[in-house]
Amino acid sequence: MGIFSRTRDIIAANFNDMLDNADDPAKMIRMIILEMEETLVEVRASAARTIADQKEMHRHTVKLDRLQADWGEKAQLALSKDREDLARAALVEKKKAGDMSEQLKAEIAVLDDALRAYEKDIDKLQNRLREARSRQTAIAARLESAENRVKLRTLMSNERVDEALSRFDQLERRVDYAEGRAESLSLADGSKQQPSLSDEIDALAGADKVDEELEAMKAALKGAAQDQKD
Repeated sequence: MGIFSRTRDIIAANFNDMLDNADDPAKMIRMIILEMEETLVEVRASAARTIADQKEMHRHTVKLDRLQADWGEKAQLALSKDREDLARAALVEKKKAGDMSEQLKAEIAVLDDALRAYEKDIDKLQNRLREARSRQTAIAARLESAENRVKLRTLMSNERVDEALSRFDQLERRVDYAEGRAESLSLADGSKQQPSLSDEIDALAGADKVDEELEAMKAALKGAAQDQKD
């Protein structure tokens, strides 16, 4: 496939359709990027060769222009010496150099058009390449997310996970039992922690309520006994 047709095909390519129809979108986008990178290198190489050809042609035109001037001077010299035959021959050579110069200048103009086309193609290819690389990043992120979800679901549905959770329950029960033993030992040897200041104040308040209730009960009993005497 020619460089121009390849470039046009890539620029006109519909990435969405290509990725939707691909069995492996990640692999397809890698292939697209590789193709675009290779084409971009070839287009730049062709542009470099065109520039080199253009410079060489320009040097030739400068030489031909000098040659025309030189043959023109020779024609004048020959004519001044009454050598019309030599003057005519010199003018023929001058015309040949002029024709070659005009032809080269026309070819340089064609190369100018080609270079402008190369410049546009390179710009479009670079834009498409950036788009493809952006798609590659998005596809890679989506693929990684999907794979992680699959791994998580596989893990959660695995019997080994249930077994591990069951072992955690067993460990928690062992810890509860160990803590219970420690608390029972502290009750047995009287090493239970001293009550806090707040606990002591609450206990005093509770004692006052008990005393008040006790006094009320005593008063009630006295009143009942007095009623019986009366």
